[in-house]
Amino acid sequence: MSAFGVVGNLGQRLLALAERRLPALTRLRAVEALPIRLHRRRIYVLPSLFGIGFAALLLIMQLGALNYANNPALLLTCLLGAAAWMSLYAGFRCISGLELSAIQATESHAGSSVSIRCRFASSTRSRPNLRIRWAGIDHAFAIAAGPPTETTLELPAQRRGWMHPGRLKLWTDQPLGLFVIWSWLNPEFSVLIYPALEASPPPFPFDGKRSGIRMARNEGDEYSGLRDYRSGDPQRQIAWKASARHDSLLVRESERLIQDDLHFDYAAIRGLDHEARIRRLTAWVVAADNAELGFTLELPDQCIGPGHGALHRHACLRALALLPDAH
Repeated sequence: MSAFGVVGNLGQRLLALAERRLPALTRLRAVEALPIRLHRRRIYVLPSLFGIGFAALLLIMQLGALNYANNPALLLTCLLGAAAWMSLYAGFRCISGLELSAIQATESHAGSSVSIRCRFASSTRSRPNLRIRWAGIDHAFAIAAGPPTETTLELPAQRRGWMHPGRLKLWTDQPLGLFVIWSWLNPEFSVLIYPALEASPPPFPFDGKRSGIRMARNEGDEYSGLRDYRSGDPQRQIAWKASARHDSLLVRESERLIQDDLHFDYAAIRGLDHEARIRRLTAWVVAADNAELGFTLELPDQCIGPGHGALHRHACLRALALLPDAH
């Protein structure tokens, strides 16, 4: 093993020992409510391996300059030392005053990744080369002076249920890489991971006892009327002439009849284990919602529906995600 590898392992062991013996100095044990602002009392600084080597070089240069009474070499050593000290100040200013104002996560299923957006409050100065280490994932980003900035991390979603990423490390080694400046943040944040989808689920089960008819609005069917434009509506549905008369964007709506005859029953699925049943039910729920079909989800401890739409879909996926493990 190289000398740098030995020093690196020693540094990791010393940091682990410090976290065990001095938790107040190296991490925050309590969960913090957002927003979280970084001030000077919670920012830590240590020289990097490159910084330690640079300091050793400066010491050798200074001893040589003093031994040979070489004033230009002594002046160069002092200038390099001053530059190193100013780089510490610049790196500290890069993190000091930073504020994590909000965290949001997108919908995710087990076996994929979850996108987490971290929003930082507006800054009066630019902050280059910032890095986040969260749940073992490193992410580099920068904050420009001006409005709030968002950065997105992709964390692995390994299993269904509540995911608690825990504390995160925000750090930088700007501008010369001589020092590592960091701070620990332990935001009050968790995200619900929905179950994985079955790869090739069978067709929907049909239950004639639970059939009904409802009107669903969709494009490409019988004309129904006009409504105000909503973000995401396709441009081909905009009624341009009517919009010009009313001085606002209007969208054509249509109606179609669909049957609410879907009943997804956990107990009715045979030949699969607990997690496989959950994956199949999840695939059916997502497919039925995409097709704008109404459905009922029956689980061992509850029955959800009948219903349709985004709220019903999320209620079903939430119940599946929090279903207890089989014993």
